[in-house]
Amino acid sequence: MTTLMAAMHSCKIEEGVALVTLNHPPVNALTPEMLTELEGTFDSLAMDEAVKIVVLTGAGRFFVAGADIRVLASISSSAEGEAIARHGQTIFHNIEEIEKPVIAAINGACLGGGLELAMCCHIRIAAENARLGLPEINLGIMPGFGGTQRLCRLIGQSKAMELILTGEPISAREAMSLGLVSQVVSTDDLLGHAQGLARKMAGKSQAALRASFRAIRQGSKLDLSDGLALESRLFGALCDTDDRKEGVAAFLEKRQPRFRNR
Repeated sequence: MTTLMAAMHSCKIEEGVALVTLNHPPVNALTPEMLTELEGTFDSLAMDEAVKIVVLTGAGRFFVAGADIRVLASISSSAEGEAIARHGQTIFHNIEEIEKPVIAAINGACLGGGLELAMCCHIRIAAENARLGLPEINLGIMPGFGGTQRLCRLIGQSKAMELILTGEPISAREAMSLGLVSQVVSTDDLLGHAQGLARKMAGKSQAALRASFRAIRQGSKLDLSDGLALESRLFGALCDTDDRKEGVAAFLEKRQPRFRNR
């Protein structure tokens, strides 16, 4: 196991799974320093061939309770505000575009920038006590790290409008009913469940996993005919891999496959 420590988060890598834990008491506020740390860590994980899946969670009772209010209070001009938003958007976009699945294990309050961070992850699992929302309007501002764009795409414009324009949070169960999170589990089981899901993915053929991941992510940005064409190309490429031959042979021989990830 490899453990990397930073001032505001830790990263543990074991059996192909990287566990990134935000640790900035008391509420894991997204300060500029934390964003810079996360940017560096995800850049490193993207290049680390030993890492197949990433799990992102928060220490204590919070995933991320929002941005640092002191930073918001210090903004002196529209140009500075726009630059801050652009910087956060770029970091979150790069996390979203990493070519490895990122699972957000939402362990408590997930508000403002915290929800924007969770939404750029590819899979979201929430503890039953989690609360999710974009309350920026209560501060006289609006989401600036992608919240107005990703929430609409995930749950539809009408409900996204309601949540953003009222600033009201929702429960983990409601988030699951909207498709914002895929599972809700007990608080005690959250991390183990997320890591178990990550290990299950890490045990699959990585050639097939990467192709499936690419088809879903890129295909969602295309019209249906182009998405189907992408799928067929990726399927065809997998037919030439050793893993396809091994997977089919293992099924026919009623044994577990021994994938070589090629």
